[in-house]
Amino acid sequence: MDAKTECLEILKEKGINPISAIDFEVNGELHSLSFEWIIDAYTQASPESQLVFVTALKKAIGANNMGIEKFFEGMGKLLLMTHLSKNIEL
Repeated sequence: MDAKTECLEILKEKGINPISAIDFEVNGELHSLSFEWIIDAYTQASPESQLVFVTALKKAIGANNMGIEKFFEGMGKLLLMTHLSKNIEL
């Protein structure tokens, strides 16, 4: 099973809809990232990074559904910061 499928199965087992989204406000602009989109972004990384992501998700699952939301909030913030830092002209 690939990393994306494994992550989606984990959410399914916990009764969490993968299209659930977290909203972020950045410079007055609202960005909504779904759990599925975040999973997709991270599972396009190296196999080592995928393993780290899946392992961290499994740990978040152990913390309960609130742990899952915090996990995706943190991962989404990291994606947004990475994206925004690439778009800054110095």
